[in-house]
Amino acid sequence: MKLFVDDLTHVDFSYLDAQRGLLGESWVVRLELDGTLNDEGMICDFGIVKKRVKQWFDEGIDHALAIATRMPNLEIEESDNRTEVRWTDDDGRLLHCVGPEQAFALLDIEAITPESVARWCESRLIELFPDEVQGLTLTLYPETIDSALYHYSHGLQKHQGNCQRIAHGHRSRVQVFVDGERSAEQEQYWGQQFRDIYIGTRSHLQREAEGISYFAYEAPQGAFELSLPSDRVYLIDTESTVEQIAEHMALVTGQNCPGSRVEVRAFEGIGKGAIARA
Repeated sequence: MKLFVDDLTHVDFSYLDAQRGLLGESWVVRLELDGTLNDEGMICDFGIVKKRVKQWFDEGIDHALAIATRMPNLEIEESDNRTEVRWTDDDGRLLHCVGPEQAFALLDIEAITPESVARWCESRLIELFPDEVQGLTLTLYPETIDSALYHYSHGLQKHQGNCQRIAHGHRSRVQVFVDGERSAEQEQYWGQQFRDIYIGTRSHLQREAEGISYFAYEAPQGAFELSLPSDRVYLIDTESTVEQIAEHMALVTGQNCPGSRVEVRAFEGIGKGAIARA
């Protein structure tokens, strides 16, 4: 017998890609359980499945910087409940991130892909279930988007939850309406502006030197630091909440389309976001 749960939860995180650098990502989680029936005629109650798996992801990969610990040019130091990551990309440029250990998900794999992460998760998830569950298959996949999209990473200093982590991210669609009509041109503009980007708050930027931007702030979970190539950074004057990102996009789009009514629907990962008008 098999039990399945489609669209069990969504996972938003960032990771290191050898060619693209720091990359925000969002995946859908699908789960299948193999097993025998218990006295209630079930393999496992759906409520238990969804609660335990979602909690496991929330406490692990979700809103973290996921690191494939076997990738090349990587150094990791862990001490006093803090983690420091140094990584050099294929172009020889350094990314450096320091923060509380819970802001990182260290995976014993060679690269972050939906398939490799799913296999890594399976052996750990099986421990969450009763003996009737004898096998587990996890599928992770990005949302199908047939229009403009972008991958972005950010950190929200004032957030009380895990969004405060300085390097977590999302893969997001964007919809731009100019005078009531979808504008593919403006959507593609933002897809390019925010392609594989770190959206940084200007007040968090400590300095720029030799093509590297240095960010740091104190948040409820602790002190965070991040440095990365400046050409992968887009600065805004506010915190990078999706509401304020949408507002920024609407204002800039209004400048690009003078005299027009503008509405921006900016997504934060899958199925959620903010609307701003200008």
